[in-house]
Amino acid sequence: MVDYKEILRLISMGYSLRQTAASVGHSHHTVKNVLELAKKHGVEWPINEDVTNAELEKLFYPERKTAGSHYAEPDYNYIHKELSKKGVTLTLLWNEYCERAYANGEIPYMSTQFGDKYRRWARVTKATMRVTHKPGDTMQVDWAGGTIPYYDSVTGDEYKAYLFVAALPCSNYLYVEACTDMKQENWLMCHVHAYEYFGGVTRVLVPDNLKTGVIANTRYETQLNESYRELAEYYGTAIVPARVRKPQDKGMVERSVNFSTTWITAALRERKFFSFAEVKDAVAEGLEVINTKPFQKRPGSRREAYISEEKEFMLPLPKRPYEPSVWKQQTVGNDYLISDGLNKYSVPFDLIGEQVQIRLTKDLIEVYFRGSRITSHKRLENYSIQPIVKPEHMPDNHREYLNYNSDEFRRWAENVGGSTEKVVKYFLISGSVPEQGYKACVSLTKLSKRYGKKKLEAACERMLTFSSTPSIRTITTLLKNSSEPNKHAVASDDSNKYGITRGAAYWKKGGESK
Repeated sequence: MVDYKEILRLISMGYSLRQTAASVGHSHHTVKNVLELAKKHGVEWPINEDVTNAELEKLFYPERKTAGSHYAEPDYNYIHKELSKKGVTLTLLWNEYCERAYANGEIPYMSTQFGDKYRRWARVTKATMRVTHKPGDTMQVDWAGGTIPYYDSVTGDEYKAYLFVAALPCSNYLYVEACTDMKQENWLMCHVHAYEYFGGVTRVLVPDNLKTGVIANTRYETQLNESYRELAEYYGTAIVPARVRKPQDKGMVERSVNFSTTWITAALRERKFFSFAEVKDAVAEGLEVINTKPFQKRPGSRREAYISEEKEFMLPLPKRPYEPSVWKQQTVGNDYLISDGLNKYSVPFDLIGEQVQIRLTKDLIEVYFRGSRITSHKRLENYSIQPIVKPEHMPDNHREYLNYNSDEFRRWAENVGGSTEKVVKYFLISGSVPEQGYKACVSLTKLSKRYGKKKLEAACERMLTFSSTPSIRTITTLLKNSSEPNKHAVASDDSNKYGITRGAAYWKKGGESK
C-alpha cells in the first residue's frame, strides 16, 4: 500500500517530488497523483495520528472495493451538505442510509460506525462540522481593532473610521461597515444595515460585552442595554452575549475581524482619504471582494455558500426597518420639564422630583414612569428658546395664566362692573404693550375671588373718584378697610364692658381725676 501520510509529510517539509519518491519507494507519477488527490479532497499535513493510510486510500480512491466486502459506503459529501439544513441530524441521515443500503442489497454500518466514519472523514478533509453552526441560527458582531484614517481637505486634520463586522458562522458570509465612532447610535444602525444586507435575521445574536450593548454579563445574570434589547425584540432575535474571557464563543467573528483587517484595512493602507464618504465607499467595495472571493479549500465563495446553504433559513425582515432609540434617565425639575440635550419638553406636573425614563428617536421623544408611557412629544430638530409645553401638563393656576389675554380680561371685567372695567382698561393700555398689564389684571381677579365682585366694584369706583391712575395696592387697601369695623364710629358709654375701668379723664395731664 502507498504510504500516503509519509508522502504528505515529506512534501510539507519542502522535499521535491523526486526526493519524496525516492524516500517512500514509489514512482514520481504516484507521488504527483497523491498530491493532486490530496488537494482535491482538502487534505493537508499535519493529519491526525489515528487516521490510517487505508482510510486515506478509501477517500482518494472510493471506487476501489475490498475483497469480500458488502458494506455500503456512506456518501460523506452528501452527509456533510445535508447536516447544514435545519433539523437534520446524523441519526436521521443514518436511517435514510440504511434504507438505501437494504434496497441495493448491501449491508449498512451500525449507527456508531456511521457517525465515527463521518467524523473521521471530516477530520481528514478538515471540513467544517455543520452540526456546530446551523444555517440562519447565529450572527456574531464586533468592532474591528484597526482603524482607517481620513483627513479634512481644508484643515488637514486627521480623523479615524472604525469598522463594524457581522459574520454568519455557517456560510462565513460577512458584513463590514465604516463608522465615524463606536457609540450606541452607530452600533444599532450597523445591526440594521447588516440585516438588510443579509436579507434576513438570525435566531440568535452574539455580541461581545461592549457597554453599548451589554451593561453586565455575570455568572448569574445578563443585563442588556435597553436600546439593544429593544432592537432584538423588534427583529425577533435573541441576544446571547459571549462569555467573559471566552473568545471561542465568537471565534468566527474574531477570524472575520482579522480577515477584514487584512483585506480591507491593510489593503487600503496606501490610500489617502479626504472624507468619510470616501472611506465608506472603499470599505463597501472591499466587502464585495471578500464575499465573492473563491474559497481556498472548497468550491464556491461566501456569497454562494450563503445563497445555497443559509439564506432560506433566515428569519424574514420586518416591513419597516428599525428606528434606533436612545434611553436616558432624568429627574423632573420644578418647572416639570425634561430635556433631550437640545430642547425642553413638558411632563405632568405631579412628576416633579420623580425619576423618569426618556426614549429618544429621530422624530419622537417618549417619557416613561415605572414602566408606563406617560407622554410623548414630536422631537424638534433645531434649538427652540421656548420649551414645548402641553396645557394638560400644567397646574390649574399655570394653565389659567397660559390662557390670559386682553379680550379675556375685558370680558371678565364687564361681568364685574363698569368701574372694574375702567380699571382693567387702564392696566392694559398704560404700558408699552398689553402684556405689561396682565400681572395687575391677574391680581384684580384674585381680589375678586377673595372679597367678592360687589366689594371689588365698590373699591374700584371709590378709587376712580380720587385718582385717574388706579393701582392694585390702593384697591387692596380700600378692600381691607371696607372689611374692618368703622374706626370713626362714636364709642358707646358701656365701653367698660371691654375691660376699661378708668375713664378718659383719669389719663388727663395732672394726675388722677378728682
